[in-house]
Amino acid sequence: MIARLAAWCFRSRWKVIGAWFVLLIGVYAWGGAIGGDKYDGSFEIPKSDSRSGLDVLEKSFGGGGAGLSGSIVYQVESGKVTDPAVQEPMTKLFAAVAEINSKEPDSDEHVSVVSPYEGEQGAAQISQDGRTAYATINLGSEVDQTESGKIGEKIEKLLPTLDGVNIQIGGHALASFEPPSSELIGIAFAIVVLILAFGSVLAMGLPISVALGGVGVGGGIVALVSHITSIPDLATIIGAMIGLGVGIDYALFIVTRYREGLHAGLSPQEATVTALDTAGRAVVFAGMTVVISLLGMMLIGLKFISGLGIGAAITVAATMLASVTLLPALLGLAGPRVEVTRWRGLISAGFLAVALLGVGLKIDALLVGLPIAVVVFALGFAVAPLKATVRQRARKPTNETFAYRWSHTIQAHPWVSVLGGTVVLVVLALPLFSLHLGSSDDGNYAEDTSTRKAYDLLADGFGPGFNGPLLVTASLNGPADAQAVTKLAADLAAADGVDKVVGPIPNNFHPGYQPAEFAEAEAVLFRVIPTTSPQDRATERLIKDLRADTIPDSVAGSGLEGNVHVTGNVAVSADFTTFLAGRMPLFLGVVLALSFLLLMAVFRSLLVPLKAVVMNMLSIGAAYGIVVAIFQWGWFGSVFGIAGAPIEPFLPMMMFAIVFGLSMDYEVFLLSRVKEEYDRTGDAKNSVADGLAATARVITAAAAIMVVVFGSFMFEDNRITKMFGLGLAVAVLLDATLVRMLLVPATMELLGEKNWWLPKWLDKILPRINVEGPTDHGHGGIGEDIDIEAAALAADDELKV
Repeated sequence: MIARLAAWCFRSRWKVIGAWFVLLIGVYAWGGAIGGDKYDGSFEIPKSDSRSGLDVLEKSFGGGGAGLSGSIVYQVESGKVTDPAVQEPMTKLFAAVAEINSKEPDSDEHVSVVSPYEGEQGAAQISQDGRTAYATINLGSEVDQTESGKIGEKIEKLLPTLDGVNIQIGGHALASFEPPSSELIGIAFAIVVLILAFGSVLAMGLPISVALGGVGVGGGIVALVSHITSIPDLATIIGAMIGLGVGIDYALFIVTRYREGLHAGLSPQEATVTALDTAGRAVVFAGMTVVISLLGMMLIGLKFISGLGIGAAITVAATMLASVTLLPALLGLAGPRVEVTRWRGLISAGFLAVALLGVGLKIDALLVGLPIAVVVFALGFAVAPLKATVRQRARKPTNETFAYRWSHTIQAHPWVSVLGGTVVLVVLALPLFSLHLGSSDDGNYAEDTSTRKAYDLLADGFGPGFNGPLLVTASLNGPADAQAVTKLAADLAAADGVDKVVGPIPNNFHPGYQPAEFAEAEAVLFRVIPTTSPQDRATERLIKDLRADTIPDSVAGSGLEGNVHVTGNVAVSADFTTFLAGRMPLFLGVVLALSFLLLMAVFRSLLVPLKAVVMNMLSIGAAYGIVVAIFQWGWFGSVFGIAGAPIEPFLPMMMFAIVFGLSMDYEVFLLSRVKEEYDRTGDAKNSVADGLAATARVITAAAAIMVVVFGSFMFEDNRITKMFGLGLAVAVLLDATLVRMLLVPATMELLGEKNWWLPKWLDKILPRINVEGPTDHGHGGIGEDIDIEAAALAADDELKV
């Protein structure tokens, strides 16, 4: 099937390229026609105590469906915020902020301001020493993160300059959002690596074109799907990150196999068909493994998590499809010219890489590098030295390559290699045992941002727990519960870890409220301020203690029993983390079992997939450990611009799905080549060395590109993006080095013929999945398979008819 598809795409190259172009334009035109994307970054709170509390807020206080919010925080060096010199200009500011939406009546941006100078509620927004205050900025429920960031920019322009007054805009909703550009760093590096790997500018351009085409179409489809199901905007960043990495890798493997076919004397069409019928099969299998791993996140049962998996899976599927359709068409255009590089193309590619690198690092290099690249390329058609062909390096025989010698060295000392590699991975994974899951907040923004400064001002003026208050709701059954409410207030205030309690606030509270009106209240609300910060483990313990001891003991025997709930952002985060942790074993078990079965069906072996699962788990564990050391412990925090904080609760799950799928790429590409050699020669020892020698260079190049593509996202400001970037980069690096180049050849040497053992009864019931293609190829798997080509051409003729 894949041979027929490759032959048709090669012959109908312009139709295929045109179809991809129309598809690319069409998905975005369609998206624009229906109103663009409809990303939803809101968390779906699972059934929990905090969910019950939010239901009370929604029903009795009208707060369950509130929109985004932020604040304007200010602190005076001397005096108080109520001094006329401060109060008057700040009051004018709050009035101007409240007028933002009235200036643009057609806008969906609705803003309301709660000033610290308005009544009792406002007075609570002034610190006890009178030096710090804040105004709450509430946004309408229809305002999304992008619009709220624009509102934040408008507010910033309104801020007055007052001597001795520090004014900052707080809340992530009002923080400016800058679209990521770090992927350009990865593309710039990929240009360099691919030229070094291929020695050809044209061969370099093919994987990058395929990756960009796949990511472009995938991103457009994700935007369309966001109208059907909940897709968080974070999925687009992660999708671009993964799509570029796997897109370049998939095309790299296929182009490498195509060039081997040319070197073996095949025609461009024969080489294309054979490359797709071997490496292309592995690409499809590896891509489907990644997609399945990502879609496995739907087992969690939360829209936010499912949306992340769906968005990333769509992008990976699009790049995989581009690799087996668009790439053969581009190979049809390139033909044998992939073997020829002229100095004009080499120099132009270098300046283009510099330009992209500068843009990725937010340096104005595009206006310099791009024009130079264009000028050099144009002059290359007239200036003789630039028209000259770059001399290609001579290809070494397989048994003279470094990878071949390395494999035999490892195979000569297998136990040392296995133990050494395992010890390194285990040591790197040790920090994982101190993993602390939780949500980051405004305190994790860079120290030079207004959001972080506002957070610090609030902590300084109101205490460290003020940035993460707990909301305790109590549903009332009538005036008889008044005494229980009073007792609950006292017990909450006396609890260990509580700084102060604001409330009880009845749901019918209004200016001029009279105590007698309490009898008509349906619910009351307490604002509990912890003594510790939101991310402190002590705050989590406080939530557990309130739920397990303080509240049950206080309301026992009263009408409030069973009707008191602890909610708020910190409590929601704790419950969200607990829910995900409980679902992790199911998710891991399904992904591991499915991957094991797929590999067993592909390689007709029991031990090879078992080793693959174990080694992949080791490399993923090591990557987790490094993420914990840097992002939780704060190691090298000054280098990466981060502070130690809990790890996002969905990151281990998402990272596992991605890394496990990606690690299967290298597993399939390496072992399929080893199996191909073993089936051809029957030599268990040399087949490992031959397979490693044939794939080591391309795996190294692919891993290097993916490491930089992922690692480049460390330059972004968003902490979650940084974590994904570093975690994926480290995982790929460990997998391509310690696992593929050390543990795999060593363990395969120890097992010998047993690598390919499979019980006969199991062999009969397992489906057969062929990712190696025909096994009678000459020249190490690439070469004289004329029968395949003839069949493909015949099939192509049938399609035309």
